[in-house]
Amino acid sequence: MSLNVAIQTDPIERLNIAGDSGFALMLEAQARGHRLAYYTTDRLAMRDGEVFATVEPVEVRDVKGDHFTLGAPERVRLDSFDVILMRQDPPFDLNYITATHMLERVHPRTLVVNDPAHVRNAPEKIFVTEFPDLMPPTLITRDLNEIKAFREEFGDIVAKPLYGHGGSSVFRLTRDDLNFGSLYDMFAQVFREPWVIQQFLPAVSAGDKRIILVDGVFAGAVNRVPSAGDLRSNMVRGGAAKETDLTPREREICERLGPSLREKGLLLTGIDVIGGYLTEINVTAPTGLRAIQRLGGGNLAGKVWDAIEARHG
Repeated sequence: MSLNVAIQTDPIERLNIAGDSGFALMLEAQARGHRLAYYTTDRLAMRDGEVFATVEPVEVRDVKGDHFTLGAPERVRLDSFDVILMRQDPPFDLNYITATHMLERVHPRTLVVNDPAHVRNAPEKIFVTEFPDLMPPTLITRDLNEIKAFREEFGDIVAKPLYGHGGSSVFRLTRDDLNFGSLYDMFAQVFREPWVIQQFLPAVSAGDKRIILVDGVFAGAVNRVPSAGDLRSNMVRGGAAKETDLTPREREICERLGPSLREKGLLLTGIDVIGGYLTEINVTAPTGLRAIQRLGGGNLAGKVWDAIEARHG
């Protein structure tokens, strides 16, 4: 079958094609004979309840610096597509939320991956709290006394913005860290929403495992090891990608999450596990497909498209 596919993503000229999972999905779609169109969220429009976008047909190539060719722009109704891939990166802000409301108007007539309503209702650092027994001790607040009590209980903690992404603004604070007050003041000024406070997991030095699930089923994994002197293992922050297998505990985590992911229409998800503890469930624009394939973990973009095509019968 040949599908008419739109990808809602960041400006295509800025994509880091070596690591961008959305680009991997575009390459696979093109290889299967699907027609591709591209647009950014600033080209969305809703008129009297109907959603439009100015899109450009696109051909993609796995060539750094020469990875795309665009056709003539055209204003089209989004429900004229068979599939829309929602692949713009966070921040998960009001612009992101507005885009989910617009895409919700065309889903499921047009299959949006992932389901926009559940993307909106399942932010990575909140959705995960539905599984507290799989997580490290976790506090979501901006109340200073709550944070002080949590730090007193666990001593070594990590603080990060609730809607942060890519390892940005993630800090480790020890029990006697004199930067605690200054960090609290900075977070209070920069972020209006609560923050995530978690017990620090020393096992992060051995890696933060990104596990990809397709339609709620384990598909592949990569271990991201922090660079020397850095807490963060995100590959965009210098983390090194290493081949890995799943432990029995990690397989248990995947099996626990699978039914909820399928129920919510979260076809492509990336979960983060440190030392056997689930820390995030990434549903907005999960990464890791290309790194896993480079390490011999198979063509995960192909598994995603198998699942999409199955839904079209």
